[in-house]
Amino acid sequence: MRTIGELRAALVMGYGFPGDADDFEAELAREINPADPADLSGAVRLVEEFRGRIVARQDPGFDTAVAAAVAEIRAARATSR
Repeated sequence: MRTIGELRAALVMGYGFPGDADDFEAELAREINPADPADLSGAVRLVEEFRGRIVARQDPGFDTAVAAAVAEIRAARATSR
């Protein structure tokens, strides 16, 4: 994904997390609309964040890692009670 258009397309096709396509558009508008054209660092940060979300979501080990973390948290909560 080298362009914002490619990032948008990937999000619309569902390569990110549920709701990411709409969230990206809303957050991008919030970053760009009031921004000084000479400083679009907020938009750059946003593009990097959503690109990372797509990469994470496509990692084959992602779901397993999330499930393991959730199980670990639940176990810790159960022991502390």
